[in-house]
Amino acid sequence: MNLQACMTVLFVLLLAQAYANTEKVIFVSPPAVSITSSGPSFEQLHLPHITPKNSSLRLSLPAAFPSEKQSRGLDTWYMLRSLNPSQRYEVRVCWAATQPTNFWLDVYNTSHVFDTPDLIQKLAIFSEAQQTIERPQRTGSEALEESLLFLHVQAAADFFSTNRTLMNSPPAVDVELILDPYLASAFPRSLLPTAVYIVALAVGSWVLSGMIWKRLFSSTNKPHND
Repeated sequence: MNLQACMTVLFVLLLAQAYANTEKVIFVSPPAVSITSSGPSFEQLHLPHITPKNSSLRLSLPAAFPSEKQSRGLDTWYMLRSLNPSQRYEVRVCWAATQPTNFWLDVYNTSHVFDTPDLIQKLAIFSEAQQTIERPQRTGSEALEESLLFLHVQAAADFFSTNRTLMNSPPAVDVELILDPYLASAFPRSLLPTAVYIVALAVGSWVLSGMIWKRLFSSTNKPHND
């Protein structure tokens, strides 16, 4: 297998499904706080969790057209848990271009949410709607140290249609929420395969160009018979 074929195979192996639209927020995780599993806990909020081990959620998010009461559409809330303190992360929401939607992503530490009436009200409304969804609960009464944040996602439909049904009730948007840690606070870990591919492509191109140049140089310097 020649070098060009190897580069082609490497490129195909790195191909993955890509979404047309992406919105993200970059943040540094806060210091760990003490959490006890006895008494009131974050689990009682019934929020979906995103962690470095389970870093991706695929789901359908409800959306609504902007209004006076909801200028950014509908709210959904998540917990970012088991973070490494003081590490840089980014959270991305990816969705298809066939579902025009505007997204806003914000991360808040727990004290900021609980001290802000508007945020705690929005969180309470969403949490109450999630009560029917059973989520795993922690057991025991031991105190744990954990770095965590609230993730606030707002989705507003961004299209116009002559179909009144669509205008009155926009369909849910299929999205993927991804928590991506940064390596050395420089670039997301998910970009590592792309970086390796670019380096391999650059090295392969340099080697291939050198081989071509040597052949051209040797052919032009061959002695000619009269």
